[in-house]
Amino acid sequence: MNFAESAALEQLLRERGWEAAEDIQHCNLLIVNTCSVRITAETRVFGRLGLFSAMKKKQDFTIILMGCMAQRLHDEIKSKFPLLDYVVGMFERDQFTKIFDAVERETFWEGSVAGNAKLASFCPQSSNEERYYFSGRSYTEGTFQSFVPIMNGCNNFCTYCIVPYIRGREISRPVESILDEITFLSGKGVKEITLLGQNVNSYHGIDPASGSKVNFPALLRAVSQTCTKQDVIKWIRFISSHPKDLSDELIEVMAEDPRICKSLHLPVQNGSDEVLARMNRGYTVEQYLKIVEKLRNRIPNIVLTTDILIGFPGETQAEFEKTLDLMRTVQFDSAFMYHYNPREGTKAYNFPDRIPDAERINRLQQVIDLQQSITDLKMQQRLGSTVMMLIESQSRNNPDELFGHTEQGEMAVLAEKCDPKHIGHFMKVQLQSIKGKTFRAVPVV
Repeated sequence: MNFAESAALEQLLRERGWEAAEDIQHCNLLIVNTCSVRITAETRVFGRLGLFSAMKKKQDFTIILMGCMAQRLHDEIKSKFPLLDYVVGMFERDQFTKIFDAVERETFWEGSVAGNAKLASFCPQSSNEERYYFSGRSYTEGTFQSFVPIMNGCNNFCTYCIVPYIRGREISRPVESILDEITFLSGKGVKEITLLGQNVNSYHGIDPASGSKVNFPALLRAVSQTCTKQDVIKWIRFISSHPKDLSDELIEVMAEDPRICKSLHLPVQNGSDEVLARMNRGYTVEQYLKIVEKLRNRIPNIVLTTDILIGFPGETQAEFEKTLDLMRTVQFDSAFMYHYNPREGTKAYNFPDRIPDAERINRLQQVIDLQQSITDLKMQQRLGSTVMMLIESQSRNNPDELFGHTEQGEMAVLAEKCDPKHIGHFMKVQLQSIKGKTFRAVPVV
């Protein structure tokens, strides 16, 4: 989501005549977009803000901090970093036009929530979700893929997650706004889009023509129909999906529509029913496995990825081993794996029986090692397959080779010299070998 929001701001600035600077030393405006999902991300931002503040003492440029940290920690940030010019929370992003006006006039915009003479804060304590501002353009010039936000916020309140407290309750973007952006992206030559939301499966829009409700499968059909009209965008992806809201109707749409990529990120988080209940995930392991069975029965070639969170408060050794058992059963193609970190403001922050750091790290390493072996095997099984590949760029390691990814989301490099004119186009290739986590492929004539 942050990539999409950053791209939207970049597009807005380009439309106003701004150009991207080569580096910070040559910029007039620096925008820092932030994430609060994990504490490590916040720690890195604090380090960067210290660096940028030191640079500002020697260089005249405007610094804007935005995103989740701006919403969650605005008072602390204002106190620690008074050289920041603007702190803009999640529900005040519509203020950016006025801020940019002020920057261009070399004046200062205090806005509706004024700071002091040197720092303006746009972070109301009580978030008004209806004020969330969906940009109509989340596009980065010269790219062939684009993110399209379709909703914001989350109603699930998993006990470990800070997101609902920062982004607020779910709001679905109007259907016509989504389709208008997709038409715009087609005109820019975008070949692949990813629909974004904290839980896309709970999308609930309104059909502007009939006034009827539009769920996520219906939105996917409408998106695909819009893509078909221009016939430029060939691949449609979406993320993230919550297992408790994944319907049979969605599985059917994925199976039947050739534009919808046959890959799905479906976070399971843990393999213990007891831990899932403490996490407030809303499903059991058995229910999750039934979804996986339906997906693989209906879409045999589907690539499944997931999130795994271990070391949750109270997680016993037996409960941890159930997660390993689940991984062996499902055989995920890949996974994002992390151990629990307490997030102040979440329900789990006050849970007893925290797992010691050393044990959490040990369990995480076991999960990583197991998934690594599964991923390696799955990749070996893919060798010899003929697939479609979207060529994105020249390889960073060898400019004579071209880099891209497959419909299933796998990274691939063409292992022979190819004309750069193929960049931005699809090519049928055969996966022949593996180097690291990247397939090496050859064109199929």
